Amino acid sequence: MRPTSTDVNAPDPAGEPRAGRRDRWAGHREQRRQELIGAAVQALLRHGPQVDMDQVAATAGVTKPVLYRYFADKAQLWLAVSEVVATRVVDSIAPAIEQVREERALVEATIDAYLRVIESEPTLYRFLMHQAGHPGIHQVVAGTSRQVAAGLARAIGDRLRALGLDAGPAEPWAYGLVGFVQAVGDWWTTHGQPIRREALTDYLTTLLWSGIEGVRRGADLPAELARAHEPVDR
Repeated sequence: MRPTSTDVNAPDPAGEPRAGRRDRWAGHREQRRQELIGAAVQALLRHGPQVDMDQVAATAGVTKPVLYRYFADKAQLWLAVSEVVATRVVDSIAPAIEQVREERALVEATIDAYLRVIESEPTLYRFLMHQAGHPGIHQVVAGTSRQVAAGLARAIGDRLRALGLDAGPAEPWAYGLVGFVQAVGDWWTTHGQPIRREALTDYLTTLLWSGIEGVRRGADLPAELARAHEPVDR
């Protein structure tokens, strides 16, 4: 029986099953799409946040019509770029949160990791923040903040429970810390990083930790835990 045109396993004239050929083509298209996103990132680094599609096409070594085969418009390309940048932020901060076991060090590591991302790739960070008004990119930024805050809340909750305290504050503290550091990070990059990262990390850690420590000291700690966490006179 001769195969019908709807039989996805039927061979095409070259002898390859149509389904296999379609999957291979989809894989090739996705690979090419990722290459173009990478070129857009490089164009951003080279030309700044105001980069246009002509500059992206030139960096990729293609024409603009080729770009539009993979992205409906500039907004769709920038959305894809924002997802790449957001992933870098999460990949940088998440390990820092997981590695520390002391409460103050947890706050410090989170702040420092976030500021390191800004310091190492200020152009990409400015692009991500300044494009946040775009609905799609806004969702990416918000999702990134939620992902970082969720990981931080788990870590803070674990520390509070280890001290015999209510873990209820963990989530609002985590979201507050992420929002606070993000706002300061915007100021820092907009003003050309006028303070060294190490100093800014220390300033922010001191400010935030003083608040958390104050809440902890005011909590109803069991007497033996309270004594264990009192500062030692020197």
